[in-house]
Amino acid sequence: MALDIVNLLADRAEENVVLHERHVNPQFAKVLRTIGFDQSWVRGQGPYLYDSKGRQYLDMLAGYGVYNVGRNHPVLRKVLTDFLGTDHPSLIQMEAPLTSGILAEELKRRVPSSLDTVYFTSSGTEGIETAIKLARCATGRPRMIHCHHAFHGLTNGSLSLNGEASFREGFAPFLPGAVPIALNDLDALRAELDLGDVAGFVVEPIQGKGVFVATDEFLLGAAQLCRQHGALLVLDEVQTGLGRTGKLFAREHSGVVPDILVMSKALSGGHVPVGAVMTRRDVFLKVFSSMERCVVHSSTFGQGALAMVAGLATLDVLDEERLVERSARMGDLLVKGLLELKARFELVRDVRGRGLMIGIEFGRPASLALRMGWDLAHKMSRDLFAQAIVMPLMADHAILTQVSGHGTDVVKLIPPLVIGEADVARFLEAFEAVLERAHHFPGPIWEVTTRLAKHAMKR
Repeated sequence: MALDIVNLLADRAEENVVLHERHVNPQFAKVLRTIGFDQSWVRGQGPYLYDSKGRQYLDMLAGYGVYNVGRNHPVLRKVLTDFLGTDHPSLIQMEAPLTSGILAEELKRRVPSSLDTVYFTSSGTEGIETAIKLARCATGRPRMIHCHHAFHGLTNGSLSLNGEASFREGFAPFLPGAVPIALNDLDALRAELDLGDVAGFVVEPIQGKGVFVATDEFLLGAAQLCRQHGALLVLDEVQTGLGRTGKLFAREHSGVVPDILVMSKALSGGHVPVGAVMTRRDVFLKVFSSMERCVVHSSTFGQGALAMVAGLATLDVLDEERLVERSARMGDLLVKGLLELKARFELVRDVRGRGLMIGIEFGRPASLALRMGWDLAHKMSRDLFAQAIVMPLMADHAILTQVSGHGTDVVKLIPPLVIGEADVARFLEAFEAVLERAHHFPGPIWEVTTRLAKHAMKR
């Protein structure tokens, strides 16, 4: 009897967290229950999610930035369905796949001409691993430089360039000499490059953890310093790319041209994992330097035909629906509303970002009662306050957001680029209501921090 996937999912819709407790990741399941994120999801459409009870949620997380074109876009569904109907062969391996050639051609149309060679991956961290190997082999040097607060993935090489200690604990040793510098500190970068052993500098134009923005002057200066010292500049646009910041790639804000550009996440359209690493031909040929070395670095699934088609369909939707321009427009509208709230609520310290990649940072308030609550919460844990904002947004307003990293007081917004003015208004109204509650101590928001602290102490 053939698998009836529709009925299987419907019959077991409420079992998701229990199944993960038993078979996948019990600790993560416990976290979901603790923060009230243990919904049973049954449908996604555009910027919305629906649970098994029929409640609609506004998705301001977008699968960590995967769903730039929204969930289950009808164009992607049709293209992928049409392609599956062709019986096109995939992963022959000893071939030059047509689909990856076409996707590479389309990507090259959208970047500076110097980035003329494409290597395909299945994920962002695999792209960073590729960039590390390309930089070290092409330069003959061992060291990679990164920034504090950086997040470039969790495989071993990428983890060596991770600025968050909690991700690194227990996995040492890392790549030797992988030294972090402060974002936007050209003097610190110059000091490392002066040592003469740096293969590459890897940087996010906007850091995913904390939403810290690299200045245009820093990126342009970093490119110049890398050229002068014979190192390669690697831009990690895994999350910032493909319209997220109001430009197709965040590099366009400054005009910086990297030696290596890494992308993934949104290129998939949310259907089939895919990523790409774009670099100069001369860099590529120093690695793939002979016929004997033509597959010296490779990936089994890197040029899977369905993934390539998903990438092509995603680019088409971004173009046809002018989602890059929409990201800039909706981002400006969202930031304007947030800045108005910042002027009214003392707990909001900063609003920053570009396009639809926005960080809302909270800070120690001036008024005595709120300051007492703030100090108490942070004495228990630095992870509590922002989470206490995220939880009522979910429970009371059906809006999915995230805390932007361990030990930060930042809530991060990375919604699908298809959100409209009504969605922006919905978020701002909900966020205002949560802020109103947070500015009363004692009150429900501060009770949430206490409850979270008790769970932390139990662990």
